[in-house]
Amino acid sequence: MGEKKVLVIGSGGREHAIVSALCRSPQSPKVYCAPGNAGIARDAECIPIGCDSVSDLEKMLAFAKSESIDLTIVGPEVPLCLGVSDLFQKEGLKVFGPGVEGAQLEGSKIFCKEFFTRHSIPTADYEIFDDADAARAHVESRPVPMVIKADGLAAGKGVIVAQDRKTALAAVQSIMVDKVFGDAGDRLVVEDCLTGSEMSVLIITDGTHYLPLETAQDYKPAYDGNEGPNTGGMGSYSPYYSLGDPLVQKILQTVVQPTVEGLKSDGIRFHGVLYAGLMLTEDGPKMLEYNVRFGDPETQPILSRLRSDAVALFDSACEDRGLERFVLEWDPSPAVCVVAASGGYPGSYPKGKEITGLDAAEETDDGAPFLKVYHAGTKSDDGRCVTSGGRVLGVTSLGADREDARQRAYAALEKISFEGLTHRSDIGETMGN
Repeated sequence: MGEKKVLVIGSGGREHAIVSALCRSPQSPKVYCAPGNAGIARDAECIPIGCDSVSDLEKMLAFAKSESIDLTIVGPEVPLCLGVSDLFQKEGLKVFGPGVEGAQLEGSKIFCKEFFTRHSIPTADYEIFDDADAARAHVESRPVPMVIKADGLAAGKGVIVAQDRKTALAAVQSIMVDKVFGDAGDRLVVEDCLTGSEMSVLIITDGTHYLPLETAQDYKPAYDGNEGPNTGGMGSYSPYYSLGDPLVQKILQTVVQPTVEGLKSDGIRFHGVLYAGLMLTEDGPKMLEYNVRFGDPETQPILSRLRSDAVALFDSACEDRGLERFVLEWDPSPAVCVVAASGGYPGSYPKGKEITGLDAAEETDDGAPFLKVYHAGTKSDDGRCVTSGGRVLGVTSLGADREDARQRAYAALEKISFEGLTHRSDIGETMGN
């Protein structure tokens, strides 16, 4: 057999972590990434094809066929909801990621809530609306706080936690009438607001069996002490809870197992990642939502700790019952990821700022713990690495303990510079969320 060829779809820090894990495989695969970024280009061959439209995906399919790609791994949710997995599977290509039906767990809040109800998975009480007047009337009758959710994908901005009725009514107006999220707001969900602490559990499934991944905790607010506006994530660490913890085991039994069984009983083929976002309430863990892909920046510390062959893992998950005998091995060392962001994020921010110190940041002594600067919002410009997004880099280090890991990550970050660089200084020091 020749060299194994793997294609990763996406361009962020999550995809860089996936690419890096694949490159550490003893199988020494040839890794491509479409479209990739400046950092990914150091580890894989980047293909200048987007992934946010059907025409992009058709170009990607043509590339995969022409290069005889053995395995494709889908990073972001948009190409999954557009049907990239269905497209590839129809051509006999192996792809890690659910088809359109399974992707609706993330692509449609209504589909997800109805799935929870159908399979007795604990979640907040809710009502569904396709009429703004009916939604307003319901909002007027319900206690606050409440949660308003646009049905479709809204770039992470379609969920509004309304602490008062005025905010809730304004959310209905902006989603259903003003159409700030376009067709994603044709319908919405109004649900009770759960209280407690948030937790995420990720698993990889072949549609029958599943393997829980090591846990991680992320930090959504922009500023130290969990202050400021929410972001896509300013850092994370792993592990959070141990996989053997009774709470994790309860979540696997009451949420994850019924989900995998429910997808199968509904006739939905699901080979990929299930990312369960939960609230730990006084009444036990309750589901907030599912993502159908790896999280970002949780993937960076999690996959940095993976000792198993990543190629074999993703390959096995694409086969029916392929994970039946697969055993995941993890580095016991904790990992901390600190995000370097553009000034102004999560609001407006400049692009095209030159990044320096990247090579120096990754220099470590022989025998030092794993350290990697994962690129997210970067691109190459005339031989320079420049910023191209809000979250620019994810500096990730393992350590003897969490404090050692965070010190190593911050020491590496200190060597990196670009105009406007901003970051939290307490990642790994306190609990996230």
